[in-house]
Amino acid sequence: MHRSHTELRHEHLYSVDHTRSERKIVAVVGLTALTMATEIVAGTLFGSMALVADGWHMGTHMLALGVTLVAYTLARRFMRDTRFAFGTWKIEILGGYTSALLLGVVGISMCFASIQRIIRPIPIHYDQALLVAVIGLIVNIASVLILGGNSSEDRRRRPHINGHNTSLPHPHPHAARHDLNLRAAYLHVVTDALTSILAIAALIAAKYLAWNLFDPAAGIVGAALILRWTTGLLKNTGAILLDREESSPMVGAVRERIESDGVSRIGDLHVWRIAQHSYACIIALVTKKDGFTIADFKERLKDLDEIVHVSVELHYFS
Repeated sequence: MHRSHTELRHEHLYSVDHTRSERKIVAVVGLTALTMATEIVAGTLFGSMALVADGWHMGTHMLALGVTLVAYTLARRFMRDTRFAFGTWKIEILGGYTSALLLGVVGISMCFASIQRIIRPIPIHYDQALLVAVIGLIVNIASVLILGGNSSEDRRRRPHINGHNTSLPHPHPHAARHDLNLRAAYLHVVTDALTSILAIAALIAAKYLAWNLFDPAAGIVGAALILRWTTGLLKNTGAILLDREESSPMVGAVRERIESDGVSRIGDLHVWRIAQHSYACIIALVTKKDGFTIADFKERLKDLDEIVHVSVELHYFS
């Protein structure tokens, strides 16, 4: 059976519609920008350096959220650009990786600042500092609630192996993946909320119980948690950017189905993720002469909904 050139062509649209996630990020950026401006103006008018400092801290927080938003925007803008061989999803992953690096800088800065505070204690203006911490906590709780909604409402696009576009109504349970770009933004606001909670507890302990070392100690604990989250996020996003998928269960699933006849053997197999729930694979295999065709092997993978792009190189033996 011969197919025309037009029939063999298909679009590589594996991206997820992140419209809802983008709206959430825009809302949080707007809330953060308003809080930042209010704190800087109020701190300047009332002579509170604590308010001014927290206002600028909100600015760095907004920068990290901006990275997330830009990644979504660029991925959507270049979705149909044929220069991207397998779509633009990795732009989002790169955004998550960049945000993780910024998160790591925050954690390291907190650690050094806390150690310096232990070595060289400074007077604390408790009332002003508590006001800043409470304001920050309220804003961050609001941001956490906005970003913490169910991201599964974002729609996925997946073409079948034959190239016809369709949507997946129900993903397999083992296919569920976090939106790592949104997760990076979420960790930023959770980190700020945690920092505010620790700051409030430390300030109350120092003011009423004279536990002055509790403040820097809480900072070190917070920094350790932040760096732990950063490590996990860098590991997940870095693995995707470097196509480290050979340990994925998907590799074993592909191999099991292709070699299920007991005769065919895979000589070379490459599986890599090209979207949040989608994989591509290239298979070079050897099978019995006049036994099976390329179409037969592609048919064996049809139940793996996450495999959306398959290339098969077939060699025969007598």
